[in-house]
Amino acid sequence: MAFSEFRPLHDNSLIDYIKSVPALSSKIGNDFDNLFVKEVGDGNLNFVFIVLNSAGSFVIIHALPYVRSIGESWAMTKERSYFEWLALKEKGRLCPEHVPEVYHFDRTMSLIGMRYLEPPHIILRKGLVAGIEYPLLAEHMADFMAKTLFFTSLLFRTTSEHKRDVAEYCGNVELCRLTEQVVFSDPYKVSEYNRWTSPYLDHDAEALREDNLLKLEVAELKSKYYDQHSSFIAVCAAAIVVLGFFLLYYKSIHFCSFCERAQALIHGDLHTSSMMVTHESTQVIDPEFAFYGPMGYDIGAFLGNLILAYCSQDGHADQKNDRKAYKEWILKTIEDTWNLFQHKFTALWDEHRNGAGEAYLPAIYNNPEVQLLVQKKYMTDLFHDSLGFGAAKMIRRIVGVAHVEDFESIADAAKRATCEKRALDLAKTILKERRKFEGIAEIVSAIRKHES
Repeated sequence: MAFSEFRPLHDNSLIDYIKSVPALSSKIGNDFDNLFVKEVGDGNLNFVFIVLNSAGSFVIIHALPYVRSIGESWAMTKERSYFEWLALKEKGRLCPEHVPEVYHFDRTMSLIGMRYLEPPHIILRKGLVAGIEYPLLAEHMADFMAKTLFFTSLLFRTTSEHKRDVAEYCGNVELCRLTEQVVFSDPYKVSEYNRWTSPYLDHDAEALREDNLLKLEVAELKSKYYDQHSSFIAVCAAAIVVLGFFLLYYKSIHFCSFCERAQALIHGDLHTSSMMVTHESTQVIDPEFAFYGPMGYDIGAFLGNLILAYCSQDGHADQKNDRKAYKEWILKTIEDTWNLFQHKFTALWDEHRNGAGEAYLPAIYNNPEVQLLVQKKYMTDLFHDSLGFGAAKMIRRIVGVAHVEDFESIADAAKRATCEKRALDLAKTILKERRKFEGIAEIVSAIRKHES
C-alpha cells in the first residue's frame, strides 16, 4: 500500500504503514503475527498508538487536521508534527537523558515513530493524582530546562545561529495562535469554549472577566509570548528591506529588544501531562507547541501545574490518607525545581561565559562584578516571567477549554470547586503581584497562606 498522500491511520492501515517502513518494522523484528496495537492518546491534539511484540516496541504519534479534544469543527494544521519532530531531535541532542529517542518521521503522513516508554513509566499528572512521590523529579526537570533553554539561547549561541532557528520555528504559528487564544484571551472574555465547575464558580469566572488589573498583567505576558510570531518578524524584515540600513541603524535598540524576546527553544506546553516518569526516570514528550519564545513560559508551565496538583490534593484525601505529607513533598519539589534550575543554568553560563554567545560579549562584560550584576538581573526577570506565565496557565485550566485530571477526577463537584477556587485565587495573586516576590520560598509561603 502506497502512502504518498496523507490519510488517517487506524488498525489495519497502521500495520500496513509499519510494514512499509524498515526503521519501524525492524524494531519489532518484522514479526506481525503477534503484534499488539492500541491507541492510548488522552491529550487534546494527537492520536498515540503503542505498537509492541516480544521482539520490541515503539510509539506512533499521528497528527490529524483538527483538535482531537474538540473534533473536526476546530481545524488544526498537521504541520505541528514537523515541529514536534524538530524539537524532539534538538532537545534530545541537548538532554538525551530526559527525551525519548526518535526512530522515524514522515512529514506527508504527519507521523512520528519513537521509543515506547514502557511500564512502570506513567504520565506524571496521573502519578500526582495518585499521590506518588518522585524523588528525582526536581533534579531531572531542572536539568532538562537548564540545558535545553541555555544551549538554545544567545547566552551560548551566535546571533546568526539563533536567528536561523528562530526563523525555522516561526512556521509553527498556528499552534502559537492556539496558545494565545486559550491561555491569554478566552479565559478573560465570554467564549463558547470556556467551561468551569458551575454553578460554584460562576461568580469567579465573571469576576475574572471584570478584573482590569489582571487584564493588564495578562496583556504584558501575551506581548512577551506573542511577539515572536512569524507575522511580526515578516513585517520587521520587510520594513528593513524597504527603508534600508538607515532604519536598521536608528532603530537597532528597539529591534534588538524584540530579538531578545525569542529567548530560547521552548517546549511550549511543559505541563505535568507532557512527561512520563518512574522513580528513577523522567522523560519529556509532546513538544508540538515548540518555538523560540520566553524561557519563563516553560518554567512557569511546570511550576504552575505543580501548584495545581497541590491545590487538588484535598479533593483526593480520604480517611486512610489525608495527603498532608504529600502536599509537603509537592511544595518541596516546587522549591527545589527553581533552586536547582537557577544553580544549573548559572553554572552553564559561568562555564561558557567566554564562548560564542553574543548576548553579553566578554569584551564588555569582562569582570566578575558586572557578570554578577547581569546574572542577578537576568534571573530575577526570568523568575518573575515564570511566575506570571505559570499563573496564567493555572487560570486557563480552571475556566478555559482544557481542564486537568488533578481537578476533573474529583467526583464531588462542590469539593472540586473548593479546590479550584483556591487555585484560582492563588493564581490571580501571583499574577498581579509577581514582581514583589524575591524568591521561590516566598511563593511557597504564599501557597500556604492561601490555604489557611
